[in-house]
Amino acid sequence: MRLSVIAVGRLKAGPEKDLAEEYRKRSEALGRRAGITRLAVAEFAESQAGSAALRSAEEAQLIAGALPPRGFTVVLDEAGKSMTSADFAAFLQRRRDDGTADLAFVVGGPDGHAQATRAGAGLVLSFGAMTWPHRLVRVLLFEQIYRAVTIMVNHPYHRA
Repeated sequence: MRLSVIAVGRLKAGPEKDLAEEYRKRSEALGRRAGITRLAVAEFAESQAGSAALRSAEEAQLIAGALPPRGFTVVLDEAGKSMTSADFAAFLQRRRDDGTADLAFVVGGPDGHAQATRAGAGLVLSFGAMTWPHRLVRVLLFEQIYRAVTIMVNHPYHRA
């Protein structure tokens, strides 16, 4: 299964980008043992349109164009479903076992996702009810993917 992260906003050089990349690399390396063959990132600049609705609509078009055809989409949104790390690992394992070839995680911009983006998702996932900065969401997502992979391959990183 190939994973991708499609994100509105670009990570600038600094500790958040370094940490996100560290977890991405770990996930990709250990992920092969879990049947995850790739973890790619596509970033888009935030829209500069004049209103939140227009910005979200522009960003939704960029996201839609980057989604893998026939892939499974997970949209990160504070109003989504919360999962434990073990549940998230089980979710990834089920998708892999069900033959999902491509799974994309979508991180929105400061104005959130357009309704069309949420509606097209197979899962809307939340990292909690709090609002997180874009750069930290990326770190959290990559860490949770890595944690899920370690659970899937019985690596001792996750101790529950």
